[in-house]
Amino acid sequence: MKSNFHLLFYIRKQKNYKGGAMPIYMRITVNGKRADMSAGRECEPAKWNSHAGRAIGTKEEIKSLNNYLDSLQSKVRDAHQALIDANQTITTESLLNQFTGKTQKSRYLMQLFTEHNAKVKALIGNGFEANTLKGYNTSEKHLTGYLQNEYGKTDIEISQLNHAFITGFEFYLKAECKISGVSAAKYIKHLKKIVNHCIANNWLKQNPFVNFKSSAKAKERTYLTQQELDAITNKKFVVERLVQVRDVFVFCCYTGLSYADVKKLRRNEIGIGMDGDKWIFTSRQKTDTSSRIPLLPVALTILNRYQDHPQCENKGLLLPVLSNQKMNAYLKEIADLSDVVKHLTFHLARHTFATTVTLSNNVPIETVSKMLGHTNIKTTQHYAKILDLKVSHDMAALKQKYAGI
Repeated sequence: MKSNFHLLFYIRKQKNYKGGAMPIYMRITVNGKRADMSAGRECEPAKWNSHAGRAIGTKEEIKSLNNYLDSLQSKVRDAHQALIDANQTITTESLLNQFTGKTQKSRYLMQLFTEHNAKVKALIGNGFEANTLKGYNTSEKHLTGYLQNEYGKTDIEISQLNHAFITGFEFYLKAECKISGVSAAKYIKHLKKIVNHCIANNWLKQNPFVNFKSSAKAKERTYLTQQELDAITNKKFVVERLVQVRDVFVFCCYTGLSYADVKKLRRNEIGIGMDGDKWIFTSRQKTDTSSRIPLLPVALTILNRYQDHPQCENKGLLLPVLSNQKMNAYLKEIADLSDVVKHLTFHLARHTFATTVTLSNNVPIETVSKMLGHTNIKTTQHYAKILDLKVSHDMAALKQKYAGI
């Protein structure tokens, strides 16, 4: 961003001044902010023109002093032009640093991204999960591809980040990488985190995201209807592994727990709630937020079924949970055998709890949000948007009223 500057030479009287020549100082002002430094010369007050900022006289020593001050002024102008040519933000500090040769350390986007990911890796299990790192690593890979494809570079100075860079990255993700809008928004969010880090450290003076707005729309959450959930719950399986996977899945349909949370759920996380009934008292692995869930009868029945299970007894766990990959593979088989045509994945259980089990049965959205461990109620509102059944229920009374008119 181009910004003009003002340069002033003046003489400054030192403390305990008793006469004689006074030191000349140079003041650079940009957007009302100023910085001063010594010009390295002196002048008698009687020979100084404060309005012109130069010495008065025709003697050779006066001419030499003024020529020196002119050369300083020329160098400041050159420094100002250099900042403009480099597309750098011009401030009193950056102009003074450019003039004195003390330029700020160049910082590069991919270098910062690599440093960020290394810190995330070091904190896995202590605030971050392996899947989180996987997402950041993918973002780093896509940014590297974009830089090579668009700029022919492996890295770029953060000062070069602008609105065009961000919109170009979004287009690259969708057009070249064939990534969905929602996934592209996630990778851009990771880039924004690095940008915010730079702004917080005063490495970037302007936010390149200021006029950027993602066009991605959240996907509709798929969930099981009560009829589909009952079909899976009541299906008789002869294979034990299918029974076990079905029970864990249904348990999560009635508690809202994610795969990671049910896998780590321990027996000591079941307690008595304020109503005298059994509750789950746990924290979400993803966000480390507390989650308190009253146990519904179906969920209690499943827990009782696995009280004496060897794997649960030995490890103090509530349920025998297989790997996520195996669970999802067996759920496809369970869906086929239960005549459920939807693509069944484990995370569908959490969506089913939010929609079919709670919101459809008039449980307030604030309560659902608390049980799901959401940090923002907007996340829970995504579920409320798709409940045609609830809309029908809420409008029934109004229909009756107008039917009598």
